[in-house]
Amino acid sequence: MSAHPLPTAITHPDGVATYPAGATKSVKILSRLLFSPQKGQDPTRLENASGILDLSPEALRPEELPDLLALADSHHVVIRGLEPFEQMSSAAGNHESAGWAAQALRKERARIGDAISFLSEICDTLQAEGLNTMVIKSLDHWPDLGSDLDLFTSAPAADVIQVMKSHFSASLAARSWGDRLANKWNFIVPGLRELVEVHVGRLGQTGEHVALAKSLIRRGRSLPFESYSFRVPAPEERVILSTLQRMYRHFYLRLCDVADTAQLVEKDTVDYDFLRSITQTAGIWEGAATFLTVVSDYLERFRGCGLSLPAFVVSAARFRGNQLTFQHFLRIPIMPHSVRLYTSELRRLALNGEVQGTLRLSLLPCLATAAVLEQRITGSDKGIW
Repeated sequence: MSAHPLPTAITHPDGVATYPAGATKSVKILSRLLFSPQKGQDPTRLENASGILDLSPEALRPEELPDLLALADSHHVVIRGLEPFEQMSSAAGNHESAGWAAQALRKERARIGDAISFLSEICDTLQAEGLNTMVIKSLDHWPDLGSDLDLFTSAPAADVIQVMKSHFSASLAARSWGDRLANKWNFIVPGLRELVEVHVGRLGQTGEHVALAKSLIRRGRSLPFESYSFRVPAPEERVILSTLQRMYRHFYLRLCDVADTAQLVEKDTVDYDFLRSITQTAGIWEGAATFLTVVSDYLERFRGCGLSLPAFVVSAARFRGNQLTFQHFLRIPIMPHSVRLYTSELRRLALNGEVQGTLRLSLLPCLATAAVLEQRITGSDKGIW
């Protein structure tokens, strides 16, 4: 018998998917809109392991719509979630919901159009000034877009700051302790609603990874996004960035992480042997394997099949998707799993003789403790993270 049993969502005797503990009606609707295998085939019948999704006026009340939009926005799936929602609501005769979705989609597309125009101009300007730059994370959500614009550069921070100020009249947002350790700067650009977050030369919550950062730049590639072209990470580095952000920093997944990773793995070629090699050296292989396996398990719940992962990926996972809980996001169990991932990373950096990375990462528990205290005292941990 496997030490990590699969979630029973698909084989449940009643044929009903097992949602994460605490799941709301909105996350159930969005999960089924995003991950049903029937999506786009029959707009009147969206059926999977959870049964048939009913979006009729009797099943979905107008007062429930703002919560659905707020959740879709915070999970970066407004476009991917509300496009099928609009289609299905219209087919179900729920014209009020369909009209609401159409309006929300128009507003979000306008926001994304403005943001990507700025993003293109910023990237082109930095490149023209000789500053090697690429977009990370933000375009993974396409056709959605995140709440800020993330860039990575190998150029000196002072040069980036000078270009952003002189060409875009940008001002620097206040930097937290975590920002300083991670070696990142947030810019406020007039006319742009989103912050521009620039990571300089380092990756990880405390900027502990330099070798991964060099690989990121070296293996990047240019891809089209509508009428624009952006330099973005290779597939393996995309998985690494998601792993660092979700498994080692935030300790939760968004629905976009599941959707983004599914699209990446199934429409691109991920070299899992290379991924294992580079992440083992960095001490985060188990985190990457767990991230991929948890995503696969969530997909298994809602469409009947997960990702086609090699056995050595699944066997390296620390835990499975049936341990996620829902508290606005898909929460990862911190004790004991995340603590073990952290100690494994710290141990590997120390064994590699990476003194700076080890010292930086060793500060993480102190920051986490300070963040908890700051949250309790002020209601926000922004000054820490």
